[in-house]
Amino acid sequence: MKRLFLIASVLLAAVSCSTTRVLQDGEYRLAKNTVNVVNDKKFNAGNIEPYIKQKPNSYFIFGWNPFLNVYNWQNGKGKGWDKFVRKIGVAPVVYDPDQVDNSEANIRRHLEYLGYYGSQVNGTVEVRKRRVKVRYDVILGKRLPIKEIRYSVPDGPLAEEFFADTLNSTVREGMYLSEHTLEQEAERSSAVLRNRGFYGFNKNFYFFEADTLSIPDSVVLELKINEYTRNETPRDAVPFRKYSFGNVEITYPKSLKIREKVLRDLNTILPGQTYSETVINNTYSRISSLRMFSGINISSTKVSEDRVNCEISLSQTKLQGFKVNLEASVNSTGLMGISPQLSYYHKNIFRGGEWLSLSFMGNFQFKFNNSTKSNEFGVSAGLSFPKFLGLPYRLFQGPSIPRTDINVSYNYQNRPEYTRNIISLSYGYNGSLKGRFFYQFYPAQLNIVRLFNLDDTFYKSLEGDPFMKNSYQNHFDLGLGGSLYYTTNADVNPKTSYFYTRFQFDISGNLLSAFKPLMVKDESGAGLIWKTPFSQYVKGELTVARTWRFGRNDGQAVALRAVGGVGYAYGNSSALPFEKHFYVGGANSLRGWQARSVGPGTVPKDTTFSIPNQTGDIKLEMNAEYRFKMFWKIAGAVFVDAGNVWTFNEISSASDRSSLIGTDFFRSIAMNWGAGIRLDFDFLVLRVDLGLKLHDPAREYSWLPPSQWFKRDGYTIHFGVGYPF
Repeated sequence: MKRLFLIASVLLAAVSCSTTRVLQDGEYRLAKNTVNVVNDKKFNAGNIEPYIKQKPNSYFIFGWNPFLNVYNWQNGKGKGWDKFVRKIGVAPVVYDPDQVDNSEANIRRHLEYLGYYGSQVNGTVEVRKRRVKVRYDVILGKRLPIKEIRYSVPDGPLAEEFFADTLNSTVREGMYLSEHTLEQEAERSSAVLRNRGFYGFNKNFYFFEADTLSIPDSVVLELKINEYTRNETPRDAVPFRKYSFGNVEITYPKSLKIREKVLRDLNTILPGQTYSETVINNTYSRISSLRMFSGINISSTKVSEDRVNCEISLSQTKLQGFKVNLEASVNSTGLMGISPQLSYYHKNIFRGGEWLSLSFMGNFQFKFNNSTKSNEFGVSAGLSFPKFLGLPYRLFQGPSIPRTDINVSYNYQNRPEYTRNIISLSYGYNGSLKGRFFYQFYPAQLNIVRLFNLDDTFYKSLEGDPFMKNSYQNHFDLGLGGSLYYTTNADVNPKTSYFYTRFQFDISGNLLSAFKPLMVKDESGAGLIWKTPFSQYVKGELTVARTWRFGRNDGQAVALRAVGGVGYAYGNSSALPFEKHFYVGGANSLRGWQARSVGPGTVPKDTTFSIPNQTGDIKLEMNAEYRFKMFWKIAGAVFVDAGNVWTFNEISSASDRSSLIGTDFFRSIAMNWGAGIRLDFDFLVLRVDLGLKLHDPAREYSWLPPSQWFKRDGYTIHFGVGYPF
């Protein structure tokens, strides 16, 4: 305990290191900017802060940035140690007094753009212990309400469409005059008119005149649309005309073998149709969703006074290939785990944009010089069609079309306790909305599970727990499921701050339960199909994650994730099928443990399993990771993981608690910390993580001191591809 206290004291002293020690004489660190709006406390000062020229260092918790302290650990020799702390730390922002004057002018310009005329901005500098705080006192200028709006639009078809849309205008009488609002309205209105046939029309045809003299303290606003742009003169005027689409040509390389009807069905640009920019964008998105083209260019050419021809030019991308994925781990007990996966894909297997995917996977756990081992093999095939099977394309005119997926897989598991075969089939749909919201829905999911070679000793160990015993039996699982996923950045390896959330669900057995009175039943009253009980349960899992990127060239990031899941069996089942149970641990979970080696609750590892197989009905997990660049393509990370699984029904043979209800919740949370190295190629990330156990609820003395971290069962090493979250 004394040793742990000493280490904590040293770490606290290090983190408490000065944040200004590396500054040169006469330099000060910009610690904080504040904005004080003097005459309108309801005004959101956050709208002003982006226009301050010099920003202080960002902070995480209560005004503290530990990486700013780390940067100041330098010893001034400029060698290896200094280079290292400069890489993982954050340099202090050196205060520049000239930027205060620039910020004042920038804020005044922005306020005038927002409609506050004659605003006053005064920056006050406070210096304390080589730290500078700048307060910007703002007195908002006068605002002028719009008393009357007058329109001046050339007669003709454009005037008809324009006045039909004025009810949707964002500029109305009674509002305050603002250049910002006027520009937004010009953007909105011109987009509407382009979608109603006015090819080439844009906001530069809009002119605004504000009369501030006719009515005191008010504005008479005149909105004009001229037949020439702001950069032209009346001599350049050309009458506005409404256009329709003429010929539509689709060109692509001769080497691409695809049925042209598929491309025609995806194309929404039809000859004779009124010109619309939205129609062109929808066609681009629909064809792009095939993922068969490295380039899609849709060019529009005016060929007459009322016709626009379009050419859709497509460049072929690689249509087939292989993907390899590998995860590996080893812990201090010598248990090795290797999970290879080889996948083949073809994006145009039947010359209609159909995706074929074949996947072969394995999961091998073993110890050297020991006969104990676990082997798992799997093969899966998937076929995805670029349409909603059974419904015509014309019913989907938007930018995306649902795809139809058919999947089949076989999985073989050979463990010391049992051998299990799983056959799975699914049929469903997937798609996206606006490139940020993704969905999958499988109205038909079937799993058939058969167990063989069940070890007698293991089976007898389940006698005291009927719920776990019911998990280890043959079962027939028919139901539905799906997932909903939202992200602010859909890139494979995002380079900006982003957020995502995912909800996955499964519902099984409800349809079959309607026919239960007609079924043969076993001794417990469960309905049987092919002499196998059908499963009935509901399961859901929610993931929420956020990654903040910051520092020079966004080279650093803090990533957080929270996961929660619940599965509940009812009706024809007294326990979830084992493959539907939750588990934690592994390369993308609690990295101080191997997969399936934590919980449930405070229950110790089940010794009847030669290879860890700890699972539960409830899952909670949280992860935090700080990522930083080091040199070349090498990056580092430090992380903390916490979580566990629990059961609804207490394991009666256990002296500790496996259920969430009635247990000491915080006592049952497993926790680890660790560090990792990443090789980041932008399109591919390879990583090695070392996870060290901090709190193991299965131990009598659950908190592990540093002296135990590198001893038996104190650490685990993981190798993986991609970020863990």
